[in-house]
Amino acid sequence: MAGMIGAGKSTYTEMISRRLGTEAFFESVDYNPILDKFYDNPQKWAFSLQIYFLNTRFRSIKAALTDDNNVLDRSIYEDALFTRVNHLQGNISKEEMDIYNDLLANMMEELEGMPKKAPDLLIYLDGAFETILERIRKRGREFEQIEDDSELLAYYQLLFKNYEQWYQEYDQSPKIRINIDTFDIVNNSGDEEKVMSIIEKALLEARGEEAELTCAGSSKG
Repeated sequence: MAGMIGAGKSTYTEMISRRLGTEAFFESVDYNPILDKFYDNPQKWAFSLQIYFLNTRFRSIKAALTDDNNVLDRSIYEDALFTRVNHLQGNISKEEMDIYNDLLANMMEELEGMPKKAPDLLIYLDGAFETILERIRKRGREFEQIEDDSELLAYYQLLFKNYEQWYQEYDQSPKIRINIDTFDIVNNSGDEEKVMSIIEKALLEARGEEAELTCAGSSKG
């Protein structure tokens, strides 16, 4: 999965893993010792946060890539985008960004011996900025809220602006875009069916397969 903060990646990850009968790997938020500190003081904690996410994401990707159809709720390839945006805002120095990018490249080389180095498919959740802000508001994490915080709003705006370019330049695997303003998989079971049909079709095309994917409650074709 890929997409803005609040786009619904965890919800989609749970749905896909449930429907395909596979394992879901979620970004560490509730037990993240740095995330709330970052929102309180991004200049002090931005680099530490990105290193923390890189480390936990690398651990997850090594576990997830050992089996077909496992789902990660954020791509490791997005982490460099967050690092660059924090650099643009002055939260991460050029030297720190260079260290981060060199470490990321070094870690990705270690995946060469894995059954898969890259995902079969990147699913990018896209939507209006207003939709993103509303979803952030509804899920209620206090440190993510923008009320009376113009700097955090500016961070979200800059991240949102840079996501489109990141998606266009992403070339590590086949990719699809799903518009979260078009589909509501939480409140509409029909939309869940439509989205899963899109994802399954894209997965089969990415793998050059004709058989049906294994879904929970069905047999493999």
